[in-house]
Amino acid sequence: MEGKTHGYLLWGIDDTNHAVLGTIFDSASKRVGNEELENWLLRQLAPKIGFHFVRVELDSLWVVVLEIDCAYRHPVQFAGAAFIRIGSYKKRLKDFQEKERALWRVLDATPFERLSAAEKVTHDEVLKLLDYPGYFDLLDQPLPDGRGAILEALAADRLIEPIGGSYWNVLNIGAILLAKQLTDFRRLQRKAVRVIVYKGKGRIETLREQIGARGYAAGFKGLIGFINGLLPVNEVIGQALRKAVAVYPELAIRELVANALIHQDFSITGSGPMIEIFDDRMEITNPGPPLVDTIRMLDSPPRSRNETLASLMRRMGICEERGSGIDKAVF
Repeated sequence: MEGKTHGYLLWGIDDTNHAVLGTIFDSASKRVGNEELENWLLRQLAPKIGFHFVRVELDSLWVVVLEIDCAYRHPVQFAGAAFIRIGSYKKRLKDFQEKERALWRVLDATPFERLSAAEKVTHDEVLKLLDYPGYFDLLDQPLPDGRGAILEALAADRLIEPIGGSYWNVLNIGAILLAKQLTDFRRLQRKAVRVIVYKGKGRIETLREQIGARGYAAGFKGLIGFINGLLPVNEVIGQALRKAVAVYPELAIRELVANALIHQDFSITGSGPMIEIFDDRMEITNPGPPLVDTIRMLDSPPRSRNETLASLMRRMGICEERGSGIDKAVF
């Protein structure tokens, strides 16, 4: 409700004057029954969100920080109930209807693309995290002169946003498209594309697995080239020369992979787009159900689950947003 990407719970800090007191609490050794604390907490949450414990030393005393990702699309329930903080008290959300209505308005009005992937980063850190030359190349625009002009262009497309004091927030859309390393953004690292090659027709033996490191737009050309390099080719003999012809047309691969990236459900944590290559087929999957009935994909009008992401990738020439991708792949 405060527009932040994370909430925090601390052990070892005085509630009133914030003095460092230290704590003997250790999340790694804490158990609930026979179950580790983190597993027990995760099992109680619906929908699942990311969180992790960090143990740090301050003034020769141990302090534990629990960092919790913000909710996305739905309030998060713990053991079947949603809670809210009222002053210093934990209360059931259903008992405060005004707060609940306000929360739903925030969740409904904030798409995934507009949430922050990294908060309060400096000018130099923005340019270090994002592949800004690739952004201008994809849009077929010259690279502006100076750091300020580059940041203004990224902010104009709402990939980043200024927060005052010469600091910026990197938004999810900027990170997911242009990250030099998706691992730099903890919430998005599981959204990296996985390419797996299996031996035979099943998933018993894996020959190779590669996890994409870069953002979708920055790494799209390399991803398609990598996939094509793994696929078998047929040798066609013409009147005079032999020619290698790919078993799967590049256009079909490009369309299906682009659709898997654009139309995934980002609210589903712990999974991302995956391309699996078998001896007799290739499977491309992403998190979330299709927006239209699968038997009507050929004649349904185009719909985008992530509007801003689809629009920007269309401008970059990666997708069309015309609803013709499936038609082309089938053809």
